[in-house]
Amino acid sequence: MAQQQMTSSQKALMLELKSLQEEPVEGFRITLVDESDLYNWEVAIFGPPNTLYEGGYFKVPPTPSQTRLPRAEAAAFGSFPGQEWERG
Repeated sequence: MAQQQMTSSQKALMLELKSLQEEPVEGFRITLVDESDLYNWEVAIFGPPNTLYEGGYFKVPPTPSQTRLPRAEAAAFGSFPGQEWERG
């Protein structure tokens, strides 16, 4: 059986994943939930030291588009701390 050709979005995601594996970004962990599904990523953000978020672990389940890259992707945060803004 012939191997199915990758779409442009799959190629872009493979390049991003390879880049992140070769040069990880401090404070982030990015993995595939299922190695056979390039569209199912798990992203974790770790709170930076000396900030309100220090020691925090924030799981972000992104939902990359299977047809349209590059564009801003949707992401849902389980929670985030409240913040007050000065009104001017």
